[in-house]
Amino acid sequence: MPLRRILRHTPWPVRRRLMAGMQHKLLRYLPAERRLATARRLVPLADAAGRRGRAGGLARFGPFKGGGLGVTARVTDRATPAGVRRENLDRIVTALQAADLEWFRVPVDSLTGSAVAVREEDRPQVIGLLETLSANDDALLEVVRPAGRSGRSARRRAEVLRLSRPVTDPGGTLVFGPEYGCEIEFWKTVDGNLVGPRSNPVADVVPAGEPIVDAPESVFGSFSSPVDPASYRTYEIFTMVSPDRVAFPIDVVYTWVDGGDPVWRERKAAALRENGWVAEVSEQSANDSRFASRDELRYSLRALHAFAPWVRHIFLVTADQVPDWLDTTRPDLTVVSHREIFGDTGRLPTFNSQAIESRLHRIPGLSEHFLYLNDDVFLARPAPPEMFFTPGGLTRFFPSGALVDSAPRQPTDPPANSAGKNNRRLIQQAFGRVLTRKMKHTPHPSRRSVLAEIELRFTEQVTATASHQFRHPDDISLLSSLQQYYAYLTGRAAPGDIKYMYTDLADPATPMRLARVLHDRHMDAFCLNDTDSSAEAAREQAVLLAEFLPAFLPFPSPYELITPRSARPATGTPVVGRQSTPRPAPAHPDIPLPAQPSTPDATRA
Repeated sequence: MPLRRILRHTPWPVRRRLMAGMQHKLLRYLPAERRLATARRLVPLADAAGRRGRAGGLARFGPFKGGGLGVTARVTDRATPAGVRRENLDRIVTALQAADLEWFRVPVDSLTGSAVAVREEDRPQVIGLLETLSANDDALLEVVRPAGRSGRSARRRAEVLRLSRPVTDPGGTLVFGPEYGCEIEFWKTVDGNLVGPRSNPVADVVPAGEPIVDAPESVFGSFSSPVDPASYRTYEIFTMVSPDRVAFPIDVVYTWVDGGDPVWRERKAAALRENGWVAEVSEQSANDSRFASRDELRYSLRALHAFAPWVRHIFLVTADQVPDWLDTTRPDLTVVSHREIFGDTGRLPTFNSQAIESRLHRIPGLSEHFLYLNDDVFLARPAPPEMFFTPGGLTRFFPSGALVDSAPRQPTDPPANSAGKNNRRLIQQAFGRVLTRKMKHTPHPSRRSVLAEIELRFTEQVTATASHQFRHPDDISLLSSLQQYYAYLTGRAAPGDIKYMYTDLADPATPMRLARVLHDRHMDAFCLNDTDSSAEAAREQAVLLAEFLPAFLPFPSPYELITPRSARPATGTPVVGRQSTPRPAPAHPDIPLPAQPSTPDATRA
């Protein structure tokens, strides 16, 4: 039996030790060019043997983390964490209303869970109802409080129960389990007050005469869409939002390029002929790996849709390119041409990511607070907006353990190192502080007003960066490093905490790292980067990503067309670059914006 198949059926703790042993003992004896291919063939990424099923069917899973019995999951081809939570909540609410039992929703500390309260005197009817739902829907009914109890007798005395119906994809690689369930709290009447069995973010004692109101989903937690129309009955006191919650709009900006586009490649070749200096600097200034598209954007959008439903609007900045699978008619997505944000500044066409970053705060309609992502950066599990911003509006930043090279800048330095040294010089001149650490390759929390202020304060450096068609030794990295230190030293940023993984696709240890991420799903975010690879290595990396990404993020997002444009009959109608206008965002008087097109389709792709 092939080793890969043996590993697939091996318990995870044993498999992990075996893979680590292969990495340290086997791969090091192979030629460097064969290590990644060998590791990819040996390491089985999927952990779903025997769990595959058809949409609408059921799949059986073993115990979840923290113990408990195995559960049955409903197989579906589309799901999100917020959607599964909603289904679990609405199943209970509908049943309580049909039984004419009194209930109200309460906020919870859990990011992905929900809770409703019922009266202690209704306990027999409520428990009977929950047991019926559990039996009829193949749902999991658990005792939450007191912890560690199980069985029917424990349910009869429980202070808090949880009902969930886990969901999985047809491949069985992603399970939305009990953590998305709805908890049922039994509240007692004491001296004219309703008293809860545990604390919550607002109040665990409520006057019985408190008014009952309908409140939107966003009142009960930050893991929700800003346009979610659902509402639930609750006591008025629970509509008071905690000061620990972010309450301002947050957008997302992606930059993307299709380096395989023949027209784009011709433009790049022409620009290289006009910029002879590129041959004298680091190869990473213009190497093909910087522009390769392996469908990462599709999966980064899937992650964003699943794990950050609180995002208001997405802007995709491109060189008049649009992925043929992207649904550009979505009202919460806008494709932005480089021409819109460069206006009469810089030099187009540009092949310089640092130049593009220097113009992103000029996107029309962009909110004051936004996240900047490269398409090789992925959220990995549900994340609250408070991970990226403080409730008062400060951006959070995530320093890396890697240091900015302390040696003087050299023309042959990798572009990221050159930019880091240039950032360090500006920070030292402005604040007398020495920048030492790089930033992690995470989503970068940003503020338009801070970026506009940097452009005004360091006009010469920002203007020069925008004018370089390829990454130049004089460039600064405005979005991915400089803004973090500038905002921190001007009181508008604070260090944050994020569980994160970075891996270079060329590293033969990458398949092992991806196998663990797929099994444990223990990261908040990760970056799958490719700095510089040969054509042969690039093919191996493409196969690796084609195996990992659909397994890690199997559910399509609403931004994907069912039939790509390339598979449709030609209509002669070009794809419109700017498709929609987001809901208005607060403007800032210091942010310079380019002139707006005179017609909505003035920037066709």
